Amino acid sequence: MNFNKILGVIFIISGLVLPVMAAGEGNQTGNPYYWYDKAVDLANEGKYQEALQANERALAINESIPLAQANKAGILVQLGKYDEAIIAADKALAIKANTTIAFAVAYSNKGDALRHLGRIDEAKVAFAKAYELDTSLVPPDLSSVTASPTPAKSPLVWFAAPAAIALVSLICGLLYRGRK
Repeated sequence: MNFNKILGVIFIISGLVLPVMAAGEGNQTGNPYYWYDKAVDLANEGKYQEALQANERALAINESIPLAQANKAGILVQLGKYDEAIIAADKALAIKANTTIAFAVAYSNKGDALRHLGRIDEAKVAFAKAYELDTSLVPPDLSSVTASPTPAKSPLVWFAAPAAIALVSLICGLLYRGRK
């Protein structure tokens, strides 16, 4: 199977699967990940107050989702609520889960909050821990405590990419077997 055929399969799958997934969106309001995804989308659009409300709905359904807690910390940083952001980041870090991405994002958001509060030494430690977990989270220049917050990185892409790749691989494998 050549690259063009694989690309064609991916486009066909996305044309068939994504509309079906979107059609079921109305039934997802009891799903915390639905609200988490909505919060990420709203935050990426710069609608931080709405993002916070959606994120709170996710946490009301299930408060032990590390990504949602880490996301809340980032949204609170963007809203200038630094003390609350530190609390949210610490809650994410306290959840017993094996999710390096959520912990890296929580440390990074905590570092941003600490930086804005002028607690530079603590911010350096938080950013170092974030970088240790995820080397793509490069610490910002800490020479100025009045700098704007680090642009929020949505962990959704990191979280969803392996599942999307696995799904495409599975479907391509099934299509390939069917041709034999």
